[in-house]
Amino acid sequence: MAALTAEVVPGLVSGGASARVTDSDLASKFAVGDKVRMKNINPTTHTRLARYVRGKEGVVNMHHGVFHFNDVVAHHGEGHQNCYSVKFTMRELWGEGYSATDYVYIDMFDDYIEKLS
Repeated sequence: MAALTAEVVPGLVSGGASARVTDSDLASKFAVGDKVRMKNINPTTHTRLARYVRGKEGVVNMHHGVFHFNDVVAHHGEGHQNCYSVKFTMRELWGEGYSATDYVYIDMFDDYIEKLS
């Protein structure tokens, strides 16, 4: 990944930029419909895995493709993983006081997810 310089910022801001990795042959670990659980990790370094979803169960709703993985990029400068939309019931995330038919969709990377049997 090239360093971000002041000269390229205006073009990125006006034209947009994507963290998608288009030339990767990294196989996806999960498929749409897989029942999954988010890992309950507490790293001392950067993570985008929200605390309220750690240890919670959901279903893979969509595979977005391969993207730069910021948990690694923040410390090592290079790394990418598959990203998935995972569907959680509000009840799973916030308890019995919420509807079992209302959902939240959260994008998750491979390292955050474990497949349920």
